Amino acid sequence: MNNELSVHDSTMFNAYQPNGEVAADRWVTARRLFDAEHVETPAEKWERAQLLFESRDYVRAAELLAAVVGEVPFQTDLHLLLARAYYHSAQLGRAEAQLRVIVDRDPVEHYAHLLLGRTLERQGRPEEAAPWLRLASAFGGELAEV
Repeated sequence: MNNELSVHDSTMFNAYQPNGEVAADRWVTARRLFDAEHVETPAEKWERAQLLFESRDYVRAAELLAAVVGEVPFQTDLHLLLARAYYHSAQLGRAEAQLRVIVDRDPVEHYAHLLLGRTLERQGRPEEAAPWLRLASAFGGELAEV
């Protein structure tokens, strides 16, 4: 078995077509890096924020996500990742605010309940956290031991 990466692998940044030319979508991606007039779309900001989050740069991810949430305010996934970035960067008041928005809009969002409970616990508010953790357990099909 050959373990070398194929130059025709379309998942690589420098992917090539069978004729040896660089794939067109790769040029588009690279060109925008040098285009001073390019305005980053919310989708591009979202992708960049996800990369920042994955690299554990939670503060910068939160800053970027806050801007995207301002542009696309009704996207639950954005609010949830923003809340997670706030949580991991110890901006607990902001995390709590985002999570309350999510549970108001989507009362059965299991992870929002769990993270809200954990956020309240981390703030030293275990009595307030307990109902949220019980709800998260119930939505997850588990019995809570809170």
